[in-house]
Amino acid sequence: MQTASKKVVNGWAMYDWANSVYNLVITTTFFPAYYAAVTGLKNFPDGISFLGRRFVNTELKDYVLAFGFLIIALLSPVLSSIADYKGNKKNFMRFFCYLGAASCSIMFFFDIDHVTLGLLCFMFAGIGFYGSQVFYNSYLPEIAAESDRDRISAKGYSFGYIGSVLMQLVGFALVMLMSDKGLALRITFLLVGIWWVGFAQITFTRLPISPKNERKAKKHVLVNGFHELQAVWQQVKKMPVLKRYLTAFFFYSMGVQTVMLVAIDFGIKELKLPDDRLIITAVIIQLVAIAGAIAMSRLSAIYGNIRVLIFTVLLWIGVCITGYYISTEVHFYILASLVGMVMGGIQSLSRSTYSKLMPETRDTASFFSFYDVTEKFAIVIGLFTFGFIEGISSIRQSILSLVVFFILGLLFLLITSSTQKRQGS
Repeated sequence: MQTASKKVVNGWAMYDWANSVYNLVITTTFFPAYYAAVTGLKNFPDGISFLGRRFVNTELKDYVLAFGFLIIALLSPVLSSIADYKGNKKNFMRFFCYLGAASCSIMFFFDIDHVTLGLLCFMFAGIGFYGSQVFYNSYLPEIAAESDRDRISAKGYSFGYIGSVLMQLVGFALVMLMSDKGLALRITFLLVGIWWVGFAQITFTRLPISPKNERKAKKHVLVNGFHELQAVWQQVKKMPVLKRYLTAFFFYSMGVQTVMLVAIDFGIKELKLPDDRLIITAVIIQLVAIAGAIAMSRLSAIYGNIRVLIFTVLLWIGVCITGYYISTEVHFYILASLVGMVMGGIQSLSRSTYSKLMPETRDTASFFSFYDVTEKFAIVIGLFTFGFIEGISSIRQSILSLVVFFILGLLFLLITSSTQKRQGS
């Protein structure tokens, strides 16, 4: 196949620009900062009561977010089945975009008297973000030739990080200029929702309509997604390189995604960093992540995707071990820079590696649903593990525990590399 026109490719990448602001501005920066201020020991000295028991505030946030990921993991097969059958991936992508953007905007009303509302909106915004990603990612093999997928995947992530930096700066300006810091953060929630839904329209007008898959049975369309996942797994089992790569991806994703979601919590709880410093840290991470995504794409062209991923996971192991010992603000900034470099690189390269290893197929939504379900179950396990260990010990112990996931991911990447060499691919 040939790569689609520049207009289509840029339109696809613009969705990263649109929705990454939620994940990188709200999930990893502004919401943790605001949530910590509202639900901290000052307002809830005995923890937050939920479902008959009390939780550490960040522990509860991790559980709620993990539950949202679990919902997405269970919904993805059904949604991808319907989308493949009817050829309406774009419509499903649009629905989740609107759900996420609306939920993010409603977080404007989150305050000390509406903690449950804030957590529910946070969960549904995450469902909207990750639900739309299933269909967004599945467009990559439809619009890009195999030789161009690393580059185009990196372009998407770069667009996302650039857009996120701009919104981070807007939020930072509001926090600095307004006397009511809480209101400034809530206004940022609203602006991110508007940004998300507004720029997404560029994507929706440029992406092509996917072809229908008429062979799928209409009456079984709601359960067919799970059959499709099983069918995908049957194909994966016959492809040793892809099978081992997905196993590696499952384990290291437990660590990668969890670190991204809890890094700011660590800065708040362990280093007592004020909001403005946290925002600066987030900007540093995202600026470096742009370079990381581009650098990893170029390195993969020289050394191969798997080798570069092995190197990146080794860096992640170093990040977690270092994070356990850091105690100063300067050390946190240095570590944040390293997180940014490996964060941008591993996300972009993981997506493009999967798209290159998967077989030629029209069922791209089903294959990327399998990829997405793998990642989401990994995040659920990672977040529950992190929250549980924090609840019984400390957030530092939780950070250190993630090393186990990265080591397992590294081992399976090494096995993947060995299998590739044996097959001469």
